[in-house]
Amino acid sequence: MEQQTYKYEVTRAFDKSAASYDRLGVTFFGPMGRRLVERLAPLPGERALDIGCGLGACLFPAAEAVGADGRVMGIDIAPGMIERARAEAVRRRLAHVDLRVMDAEEPGLDPGTFDVAMGSYSLIFLPNARAALQRYARILSDGGRIGFTSPVFRQDTFPFLPPVFTELIPRSLLSSLPSEWRPDALRRRFNSWLEHEDDVRRTMEEAGFTDVRVEDEPVDLVAPSGEVWVDWSHTHGMRLLWEHLSADEAQRLRRHLTTELDAMREGDGPLTIETPVRFVLAAKAATKAPRPGSSEARSVGDRSLHILGRRAS
Repeated sequence: MEQQTYKYEVTRAFDKSAASYDRLGVTFFGPMGRRLVERLAPLPGERALDIGCGLGACLFPAAEAVGADGRVMGIDIAPGMIERARAEAVRRRLAHVDLRVMDAEEPGLDPGTFDVAMGSYSLIFLPNARAALQRYARILSDGGRIGFTSPVFRQDTFPFLPPVFTELIPRSLLSSLPSEWRPDALRRRFNSWLEHEDDVRRTMEEAGFTDVRVEDEPVDLVAPSGEVWVDWSHTHGMRLLWEHLSADEAQRLRRHLTTELDAMREGDGPLTIETPVRFVLAAKAATKAPRPGSSEARSVGDRSLHILGRRAS
């Protein structure tokens, strides 16, 4: 798929879902975003950037961490997401939060203007994420940190969804998708650099990062019921699948998923799906060597050690 068409489709899908995105009683993006911020541990007064910020799953925890003396910018290609995130920032009276509509693949931001960059289930979706990582290395200050999350990709699981969905979504329905969005094409695109830890580290180092850490951790996806999960799935990336199904196919898949997911619940309790998430953290490699013993050298070293040496339990 041509890049501009891909970006148009993504922008349209998330603009249409902005009003209900992550607002239907399902918890996943929020806890995952907070966990990424915890791992990056922004310091008071630092400058943080949220790449593909959506409604602010990382943005608002980061704003709390850096405090009023710091600065947080959220960028997203979907105007609807920025509009709603900005309204929430105003509601919370967060004057140090700035939100901008921007193509995260080509960020128009000056070099060295941020200390921390983060992208939870966002950065990896850029058409050429590996090239974009090099641009974010330039945007970060020396010793600045980057962190992002992604699914834990495996050859034998359905891309982007918890492993349980590999058996729940009939393969016959996937023929309705454009060829570029079918599982085999997605595996070629994403598994090539995200499946194996060594490939992730090599990609990050080639982009200008060091001290790369790749750590997998489960995050619970919790929904009140199977029906609510299906409704919620229309508000994020899976919307692209729903939109390419016929009305009959969509109805049959809805019934099937609702029944199977409800069968996983304990009585009237919520649906809880343990979802493996990959957290990738790294520091920007210094572009110039500070004078040994200088305040700059101590600042850069202390900042990186604080983050990358502080592994939340």
